[in-house]
Amino acid sequence: MKAVLLFAGQGAQKVGMGKDLADAYPVVRDLFDAANNAIGPWLTNAMFEGPMEELTKTSRCQPALYAHGLAILEVLKSKVPSLEITATAGLSLGEFTAHAAAGTFDFATGLNLVFQRGSFMEEACENTKGAMLAMIGGEESAIRELAQECDVDVANLNAPGQIVLSGSVEGIEAAAAKAKEKGIKRAIPLPVAGAYHSRLMKTAQDKLAAALSTATIQSPRVPVVCNFEARPVSTPEEIRSTLTSQVTGSVRWVESMQHLIAAGHTLFIELGPDATLAGLMGKIDKSVKVISIKDVASLDAAVAQLQ
Repeated sequence: MKAVLLFAGQGAQKVGMGKDLADAYPVVRDLFDAANNAIGPWLTNAMFEGPMEELTKTSRCQPALYAHGLAILEVLKSKVPSLEITATAGLSLGEFTAHAAAGTFDFATGLNLVFQRGSFMEEACENTKGAMLAMIGGEESAIRELAQECDVDVANLNAPGQIVLSGSVEGIEAAAAKAKEKGIKRAIPLPVAGAYHSRLMKTAQDKLAAALSTATIQSPRVPVVCNFEARPVSTPEEIRSTLTSQVTGSVRWVESMQHLIAAGHTLFIELGPDATLAGLMGKIDKSVKVISIKDVASLDAAVAQLQ
């Protein structure tokens, strides 16, 4: 059985994430213990107990999602040893989880990187006044034109008819006011701490580049499709460069998925606390299958399908 692994991005976090898996599987407990020992016992406290305000902090949810995705993968591999992972990809933060799953770096190295990334981004949010806006409906060209006129950036190309803008509060408010004129059906402000994937994250990008420069990185065992260029990256230099660029650059999720589908992949497994990526895939290409695994029940159901 061949499958591509997909990993969740920030926003997928849920209070209680991973708790039933840790209760059921010693391998998950061990992984979470290792994470707690590395960055602090607050990690599983935030994951299991919340509150949501704590878990949603960028410095908290990024390592939480990383640990959660890889914990599910450990159990999945033990239950379906015949599973052949043919490629990986992840949305924004999830790209780091995808690299860890592909062997680009070990669990501890990736955890340290995502904890630093989250902390740097949180700091950038506190030092800038940024916001994000989801554009539903409307042509990509019209949305890009609007972004230019309002001096904001295109943060995410998530699915056909779903593009996210990011930038200064004034710029985002101007874009929201002018959206209808550009033929965009709805402009929805996102409940985020700042302007991710925009130029306002430049300080975080520079700091992450320094952290990546000293991290032990090798070529992945399977193709990892990067967000920034929507293609597989294989050399340590390329990986450092694209993971750095992604902090202020656009997440080209639609093209990333289209690249994998064009390469002949038809089965995808989403590892994360919700089924966001399956939902996006339904808008990108309904012909491929996505199995979402978030907890013990969905894991059991997935194992039954994969066997």
